[in-house]
Amino acid sequence: MLTTKYLGLALGAALLAAPFAASAQEAPAGFNQCKACHVIGKNGVGPNLAGVFGRKSGTVDGFKYSDAMKAGPTWDEANLTKYLTDPKGTVPGNKMVFAGIKKPEDLAAVVAYLKVVK
Repeated sequence: MLTTKYLGLALGAALLAAPFAASAQEAPAGFNQCKACHVIGKNGVGPNLAGVFGRKSGTVDGFKYSDAMKAGPTWDEANLTKYLTDPKGTVPGNKMVFAGIKKPEDLAAVVAYLKVVK
């Protein structure tokens, strides 16, 4: 009886933790360079990226954007791909100091991830 009780508690804890573990594992390796400044679910050095796909640039509450980013694009696949390849060239005057994702496979994986992260 005692074993069943603990087994039930362990199973319940595992089920509760599963969505969080799955979310963390979904991020592709190419996203590791983004995590230095961006956090999914809250603002960090960079703005929260949850729900970025389809959102107008420069609009996350509580983040201080450059005027350039406030006037920037709406984030769709083409704009994210272009921006993540060359942030300064795509939105001149933005504050991001990242030079861009160089490997095409990493770029495609990060854009695909940003499409679904909520």
